[in-house]
Amino acid sequence: MSNAPDPRPDPRPPAERADRAPTPGTAGVRGVGKRFGAVRALEGVTLDFPGGQVTALMGENGAGKSTLLKILTGDHRPTEGHVLLDGRQVELRSPAEARAAGIRIIPQEPEIIPHVSVAENVYAGALPRRAGRRLDRAELRRRIHADLERLGFADVLDPDLLGSQLTPAQRQLVEIMRALTGDAKLIAFDEPTSSLSEHEVDALFALIRRLRETGIAIVYVSHRMKEIFQLADRIAVLRDGALVGVQAAATTDDGELVRLMVGRDLSTMFTRPHVATDRLVLDVEGVTTDHVRDISLQIHAGEVVGLAGLIGAGRSELALALAGDHPVHHGTVTLDGVRLRPGRPGAAIKAGLGLAPEERKAQALLLHRSVRDNTSLVVLDRLRRLRFVRRGAERALAQQYTDRLRVRTPSVEHEVRKLSGGNQQKVVLARWLARKPKVLILDEPTRGIDVGAKAEIYQIIADLAKEGVALLVISSELPEILGLADRVVVMQGGRITGELDRAHASEEAILALAMADDLTPTPGAPA
Repeated sequence: MSNAPDPRPDPRPPAERADRAPTPGTAGVRGVGKRFGAVRALEGVTLDFPGGQVTALMGENGAGKSTLLKILTGDHRPTEGHVLLDGRQVELRSPAEARAAGIRIIPQEPEIIPHVSVAENVYAGALPRRAGRRLDRAELRRRIHADLERLGFADVLDPDLLGSQLTPAQRQLVEIMRALTGDAKLIAFDEPTSSLSEHEVDALFALIRRLRETGIAIVYVSHRMKEIFQLADRIAVLRDGALVGVQAAATTDDGELVRLMVGRDLSTMFTRPHVATDRLVLDVEGVTTDHVRDISLQIHAGEVVGLAGLIGAGRSELALALAGDHPVHHGTVTLDGVRLRPGRPGAAIKAGLGLAPEERKAQALLLHRSVRDNTSLVVLDRLRRLRFVRRGAERALAQQYTDRLRVRTPSVEHEVRKLSGGNQQKVVLARWLARKPKVLILDEPTRGIDVGAKAEIYQIIADLAKEGVALLVISSELPEILGLADRVVVMQGGRITGELDRAHASEEAILALAMADDLTPTPGAPA
């Protein structure tokens, strides 16, 4: 990126960085605990976040990472213990107080105002005004262009785009810019790269290194081991609400971190027998939409097909078209011998096709409704007597699948927005397991999910394959695709560029097909 800050890593080894003296601005928690009714989210956590260092925070979903971040940012008040800032005990009674104290968080799921520009989103609450309180658009433009250049995002973020027009990656960049307005002492990044391209990740990492050098305390939450070892000076691990270890990044490895996180070895999590049969379940022939063209693929009962490609290849758009959410201009989709009518999601569901989309909060979940409501959403027709839903049967069904998928929730009446990201994803999967689909499309099913929850979802996929479900798994993590799939189909520019069987699939082979030069991207294909 021409306008990006220097993307080269700190030339000093991690051990040297970890040993250097923290600069003023150190934050931390002492003996912090938090309970929600009978549920213990945190207990006795004592941890420092030194200025001028990157502290990675790891743990399974439900381990307490999000709760700890919310205590730091004033969203939750601890049941016991306290927060330290600059060596002094502070009481943060609201996010506004935390922000005023210099604490920022960049959330995993960006909160964007849809009908205003990028510039207005970035400076929301602090827009430049003229006399008479009118918005000073000239000053706003000057500020946003200066900050885009300073942060290295000028090539990837148009300040005039509306919030509703932004890609997931661009929404993440807006959150990052918003957090960096004003004086920050501690910045927490919660799964910041989950929607970013490699180009954007490089710019983000360079920015984090610059922030570290200015003495800001960085908290970095991620489940991606490669990122952790690239950035972190030290790694803190939570398990079941308790701090189980703090390791120097230079003297530990991913195996040790996994053992700390889950208390067991997950080296066999990709072990799965081949159970595919010859019965064709999903037959896609020549499908063309505004975003993809001439797509043909087949999936058999019990088969897991991986769909790979770089960001913008059209994978998610294809999934939405198969599920009836995007219009199909040409081609056919046949499910178990029955041709689906395009543009009819309800008909696709009734025929036996389920989709767990990439954006679970925006596209899949009713955030202010209960786990029960979300689980039963696509099976209400089976739970009705006359025109009324049998609530007892609905609760029993929700309990059955939350137990099966080990969803960590106080009850099935708990609001789904209050669950961790991994548990929210399990609720989406519980919904489709309750429907008993013939075909299930999983778009980035483990995005933002810890390694322990990933292993559980991999087991769910294996169990569904054994039951004869045909599965299409979209993932940007190549080891995941290689570990799960019987076959790998690769897309670029809205078209399929090749297919690899399990014996011949490798990261190099997939990337070669994903970056094929001889294709002309489809007009209107996502960039």
